[in-house]
Amino acid sequence: MINRIKELFAAAPGGSGSAKQGELSLAAAALLVEAASMDGIFDAVEHAAIARLLTERFAMSPDEVDTLIAEAVEAINETGQLYGFTRVIKDRYDAAERILMIEMLWEVAIADRQVDHFESNLIRRVGGLLFVSDRDRGLAKQRVMARLA
Repeated sequence: MINRIKELFAAAPGGSGSAKQGELSLAAAALLVEAASMDGIFDAVEHAAIARLLTERFAMSPDEVDTLIAEAVEAINETGQLYGFTRVIKDRYDAAERILMIEMLWEVAIADRQVDHFESNLIRRVGGLLFVSDRDRGLAKQRVMARLA
């Protein structure tokens, strides 16, 4: 696992499609897990939200998603840094996809129907690292709240 994380952070922009997709899915999963964990509780509702989002975004099987979430939890515990994950997403997603990532983070933060200020702060920091404007982050949150209402 340590080697996979090192590869993630040292990955060159070019590379095989499946390797790039694996790095991207791990980076997205790690950010989602971090959002779910910010309030100190990573419960089944948040886990289910992450699994659904990853299944939809990366067309993965339930077993693949469970493995990816476990790897993301381990990666977050081992690194404790957001920059490497956000860099992968910033480098490989266009502006619309980065906004979609913010929406995914809001879906996880809102999944338990309680948005903690630590979760909001994380999404603001990630948005800054992904070069998503305050306005776009706010609109993303509004869209998610409308969908979940």
